[in-house]
Amino acid sequence: MNKMPKKSSSYWLQNKQRSYEPLKKDIDCDICIVGGGIVGITSAYLLTKLHYKVVLIDEGQVLSKTTGHTSAKMTVQHGVKYSELIQNLGENEAKAYYEMNRTALEWMKEKIISDNLDCDYAEEAAYVYALTESGLESLEAEYEAYNTLGIDGTFERDLPFNIEVKGALKLEEQGRFHPVKYCKALLEQAINRGLKVYEETTAVNILDGEQQLVQTTSDYKIKANDVLITSHYPFYEGKGMYMMYMMRMYPERSYVLCIKPKADLSKGMYINVESPARSVRKIDINGESALLIVGEEHRTGDNINTMEKYDALYQFAVEQFGIEKIYARWSTQDMMTVSGMPYIGPLTRKDEHILVATGFNKWGMTNGTAAARLLVDYITKQPIGSRQVFHPKHTYILRRFKAFAKQNKDVVAHLVKGKFEKGQVEIDELQKNEAKIIRVDGERKGVYKNEVGDIFFVDTTCTHIGCEVNWNEAEKTWDCPCHGSRFSYDGEVLEGPAEKPLQTYDYKMIDNFLSKDSGY
Repeated sequence: MNKMPKKSSSYWLQNKQRSYEPLKKDIDCDICIVGGGIVGITSAYLLTKLHYKVVLIDEGQVLSKTTGHTSAKMTVQHGVKYSELIQNLGENEAKAYYEMNRTALEWMKEKIISDNLDCDYAEEAAYVYALTESGLESLEAEYEAYNTLGIDGTFERDLPFNIEVKGALKLEEQGRFHPVKYCKALLEQAINRGLKVYEETTAVNILDGEQQLVQTTSDYKIKANDVLITSHYPFYEGKGMYMMYMMRMYPERSYVLCIKPKADLSKGMYINVESPARSVRKIDINGESALLIVGEEHRTGDNINTMEKYDALYQFAVEQFGIEKIYARWSTQDMMTVSGMPYIGPLTRKDEHILVATGFNKWGMTNGTAAARLLVDYITKQPIGSRQVFHPKHTYILRRFKAFAKQNKDVVAHLVKGKFEKGQVEIDELQKNEAKIIRVDGERKGVYKNEVGDIFFVDTTCTHIGCEVNWNEAEKTWDCPCHGSRFSYDGEVLEGPAEKPLQTYDYKMIDNFLSKDSGY
């Protein structure tokens, strides 16, 4: 019962979801929202309540990406965030970040309680804890930041479960919930007020004029006064890629085990200061107490054995709680910004009717809700006040030049890396359910053999900007390290910003390549 599941499958998505038709005609609306996660759905909920005519589209199924794979903590405690923001950006920016997330948390709680939303909500205390002396120093700096910003936290010397710590910071009145149930409830209310939802509808461009014209891969168009880009990574970056989002963010993956423990965790949500992360929180499954164990983060597309990440979480869970049963395993992807701040607001100075929300740095439940509320305030011309610091045009890059330069260097390195790698293996060495990189006529290719021996052959050059993808063993996907595009083993796009699948070849072509000196 405690064996690792063979396939990755989020517990949040195990119940059958309602499906929506793809867009099949040109349409007009007031607001077009691109992206069906917590930001897009919350925005739709708020805008339809204000009687706007709203259309929401998603390249796949709504809630199937980051929102459907989160750890779903409702908290303003984001690791040691506030000390880092004060040090890197300033006290005003840190205060604005806290206030925005605090009001978002309060709004979510009020909505769940007042509407009696069935989303497994429970109030919990949140803890960030230190295992090392260096971690304790970070924790003490964070406690000082709490005092500076007026955050009502307490310093604790131990935790209410069996782990030895150097100290912990505790915040009361935080929460946990089922993110898909919560968002589905908001979505249904928005649909009842006229929201139109289209799945399997990929936006590829925006043409501006008197109105915005969203173009899709199916050639159907959506005309709107305003466009909200709430997809995980902005599919459109403005004229001349002015904001260079691809140089200001990078994708990171984390891993989740959902277990029935032998030793129950009575209360609280926990995450450590050090890397790799070990995040723990309770979850209720069919009336039984279970745990989510989250962590082992790394940059998307790293050429590593990702199954080892699950193994590390498994060992942690065994040592700390014991495992009676593993319900599910899955991984999630987040966009990390070089400034540490999310980017929320008009896409560029020239694109005031195109707004974006991205870069939540793994804390998307409150940040995503806050982003939706801020986007709606931009649409309705409400005062933005201190939240102006989240505007994508803000000059944090200048203050974070080293981080910006490193991100640029990493993107360039990944563009070049792999172009000159030697192939790792010949095709006849492949085992079932295994993938490898090979060289054919000097070009880098990916080969995967499934459980019945069928072989799938793809070009490993990402169709976004040409970085080289790597194999993700745990998810059986080809992942791009530059901007987080992910492809199935047979090349189909699973997650953007890539819009086109990887180039594929049939087995006869492989035979032809193998019949000549192709330079493996």
